[in-house]
Amino acid sequence: MPPENVHSCQKLLTTRQNSRRGLLISQHLCLTKTTRKTEVKHYDPDTTEPISFSLQTLDELLAWKQTEVNHFNVAVVPLAPRQPALSSVLHRTLVSHDMMGGYLDDRFLQGTASEAPYAFYHWQYIDVFNYFTHNLVSIPPAVWTNAAHKHGVIVLGTFITEWTGGTTTCEAFLKEELYREVADKLVQLSYYFGFDGWLINIENSLSDNAVKTTPLFLRYLTNQMHQQIPGSMVIWYDSVIENGELKWQNELNQSNRVFFDACDGFFTNYNWTPQNLEWMADYCLTNGRKADIYVGVDVFARGNVVGGMFETHKALEIIRNHNFSAAIFAPGWVYETQDKTKLRHNQDKFWALLKSHLYIHRPALSLPFVSSFCQGFGNAVYWKGKCERKRNWFNLTAQEIQPWYYYEQLDGHGWIQSRGCPEDAWNGGCSLLIDGLIPAIHTSPICAKILSVHVPLSEALVCFVYKSSSQVTISLELKVSNALLSEDEQKQDVKLTRVSPVLLPEDHELIQQFPSIKENTWNTTWTVRFSKLNLKGCILKEIGLNIQMVGEPSDTAFSCRMGEIMFLDIASLHVPSELVQDFSIHDIVWLRGAGGSSHSTSCCLYLNATLQWSYSTKLVRHFKVYCRHLKGPNTKIPEYELVVVGRAYSQLYRITELPVLEPPAQLELLVEPVLQNGFPLPMSCWGKRCVSYTEI
Repeated sequence: MPPENVHSCQKLLTTRQNSRRGLLISQHLCLTKTTRKTEVKHYDPDTTEPISFSLQTLDELLAWKQTEVNHFNVAVVPLAPRQPALSSVLHRTLVSHDMMGGYLDDRFLQGTASEAPYAFYHWQYIDVFNYFTHNLVSIPPAVWTNAAHKHGVIVLGTFITEWTGGTTTCEAFLKEELYREVADKLVQLSYYFGFDGWLINIENSLSDNAVKTTPLFLRYLTNQMHQQIPGSMVIWYDSVIENGELKWQNELNQSNRVFFDACDGFFTNYNWTPQNLEWMADYCLTNGRKADIYVGVDVFARGNVVGGMFETHKALEIIRNHNFSAAIFAPGWVYETQDKTKLRHNQDKFWALLKSHLYIHRPALSLPFVSSFCQGFGNAVYWKGKCERKRNWFNLTAQEIQPWYYYEQLDGHGWIQSRGCPEDAWNGGCSLLIDGLIPAIHTSPICAKILSVHVPLSEALVCFVYKSSSQVTISLELKVSNALLSEDEQKQDVKLTRVSPVLLPEDHELIQQFPSIKENTWNTTWTVRFSKLNLKGCILKEIGLNIQMVGEPSDTAFSCRMGEIMFLDIASLHVPSELVQDFSIHDIVWLRGAGGSSHSTSCCLYLNATLQWSYSTKLVRHFKVYCRHLKGPNTKIPEYELVVVGRAYSQLYRITELPVLEPPAQLELLVEPVLQNGFPLPMSCWGKRCVSYTEI
């Protein structure tokens, strides 16, 4: 069913869809109030854009059905394995995202045009991401789950009850006949929307019967989550104690232990003292579950807390000294209270201060491995070094595997820093800018660390795209390990081997064999270099950049802009192209612009429609959606001119407010798979559908 919209279109149009097989589907669409109220929350009422949603009441939760799943809000990125495995990490880091009520720019599931959005990209530092709002059930927007899963970070929604209304809700569901039904609904939501668990936050008093049922609810929910979603997690927040009183303890103790014993973890309140942690460290009943105790840190520093704001590292230092995990609450402080246009600078500063107290993990990935360092937002959209569209945008699903961001001092008053820069990019919204000052005493190359990953290698082609100042030369430096090492040896990085890939000449037979590798890289100011590796049996662990000054030793300022790094399995380059299958168009809604005339030939008619298709996404970076007018009343518009509509990151895309010709007219919609290896697919492999429409 198409989403309800508040615009009256004033017309009834006949729509005909024509597939490549010649199948004709006719349908008459009444353009106003054509959907059930239950679906309104899935779409923006003005534009019909798909949006994320939460559940406000217990009745709404219990009434939720699988058939009402908004497929746009289903995460499309599976949780990446990671090294080390989360179960072996003794000091974890959880981030709880409490951002101005939640569901802001991130509610738009296909992205939005935001001038200064909030985006998180320091994923290698954290293990768990919790989407927190004060709605009863916070379902993480798919854009967050997709970005986190790429980096091996699990994602939790929030189930929260508060104050008087919360007491009423708890008394209603914490009954023998109902708590399992509530837990089952939470499991279904997590399973269908593709995230990994729940933070349970009961911040209201409970009756004797309700508090006795709460551990049963927690245990049942935790067990069901583990059965349905391996690796999932349920965490309890420090609030209610075992007699039902709302009394924050700021520690795990005998008064709240019954809840900890029934789930996977415990998130303490924020007003702890070092004495709380000392006592908790000696608490003999932790039974080896110290890693499951997440000591809360409020970045806003509300109340009597240790650290906070740009001194959050003081709290982290104490927590780590007592060997506990940490839960960092509302790190969006750097956005909410600081200059929003300086998000990158302030966020990099915040996490740099915490760095020495954090524990790094690597996403475990497979070939092809590609990253252009896009952070999921920018002021333009780039592809192959050229600007496709100049406008502000935000879409965390577009975020790629993130590099290291840092500032380091070098011996002899030199320095080096790494940061995301939107001023130019190879793909997406930003590049990785590395600049600094090499002091004269550094006659040997300095190595800038770029990425930490865990990628099994074979015979591979490496493509490296960059721009560099003339004062330095640059080259790649890789660190690899033997795939036969034990998990503990892999984790310790004790046996890494340095590899410096040798550049291939431009006329090398491998490059000549696949001319598409270099297609669309000419006529740009970027440098593209290729290397061939034969490292079967090795695992890529680190990617770095060697920077060497040119000429006689002197203090040398430099800059290098990295556009992309790509590792391709050479054997896979011979795999034939697939075809887009089962391309369909549905949920069509027509809108008229303000003041539009039924006799006007200007673009005052707008198409909204959902496109869906089938294609193996394993080797796809994204899909490009195009349109072109085949015929219409205005003969001045050239036929067959392709216009980019947008990028899709799944096999689903909602066209919104696309200006089209007045009827009678014919429009063709096309979907191009953009492969990770950069090879352009012939148009015969694309998905194509024609829409003919006329006024009746």
